[in-house]
Amino acid sequence: MKKDQMTPGRRALLRGAAVFGLAATAGCAATERPGTPAPAAPTASGGAAAGGPPAARAQAPSAYRLQPMAGNGPPHAARRMPRVRREPILRMDGKDRTMVLTFDDGPDPRYTPGILQTLRRHDVRAMFFVCGEMAADNRDLLREMADDGHLIGNHTWSHPLLPKMSRSAMRVEIERTCEVVEEAVGEPPAWFRAPYGAWNRNAFQLGAELGMEPLAWTVDTLDWTEPGTRTIVRRVRAGAAPGVVVLSHDAGGNRSQSVDALRTYLPELLDAGYRITVPSRHGI
Repeated sequence: MKKDQMTPGRRALLRGAAVFGLAATAGCAATERPGTPAPAAPTASGGAAAGGPPAARAQAPSAYRLQPMAGNGPPHAARRMPRVRREPILRMDGKDRTMVLTFDDGPDPRYTPGILQTLRRHDVRAMFFVCGEMAADNRDLLREMADDGHLIGNHTWSHPLLPKMSRSAMRVEIERTCEVVEEAVGEPPAWFRAPYGAWNRNAFQLGAELGMEPLAWTVDTLDWTEPGTRTIVRRVRAGAAPGVVVLSHDAGGNRSQSVDALRTYLPELLDAGYRITVPSRHGI
């Protein structure tokens, strides 16, 4: 997650994870960069394999739970429970030439502030799918996102390959990030994105139980490969269309190209008549 370089072995693992993700659900047709190497298998305790942080392996499930709809629960108790989907949402309603920009794996104090600054300059809202281990150390950036009107989504705690995990270990990964986000901004995330785009039934069920809709993407900039600022801009231009969801990253490596690319393609999209927005916080 926090290393700026990936070894050939990690890149090979990514390719395997991408194939697994494609098989996991019919709706997800893109490959996402790994923020951390996917675990080969869950540990006997149900936690992440050796690549994950010790807390993710040994800690008991978080006390975070979506409270019952009735009673004297916390403020989020009345949230609508979304239905359990069989595939993630790939695009949004494209009326009014709307597009959605999303950024994964952060927040990272080296790159996220530059992205927030550009979005603020153009009065645009975006979605940030954060990893709990990054969010826990950068809660000020979570609050800045919320203050600017951006939506904060859940991207698990340590970016594992979810279909390789037990249900209990998966719950810990998701709940811990919900908890960090709620503690920082006052409400839990309403959107969830599986690392690598690899979903399975447990991921959809747990996300729904915690009040979150599953969101994938339509346009993958592949910015994690550091292809160059011009290439990232070209990919966004080529994929721009009403309703598309663009995937980029603000952490997990050197994301300076992603920051620079946004400065170019965002005003171009606005000049072309696109309205860059976010979905309703509580669903479609």
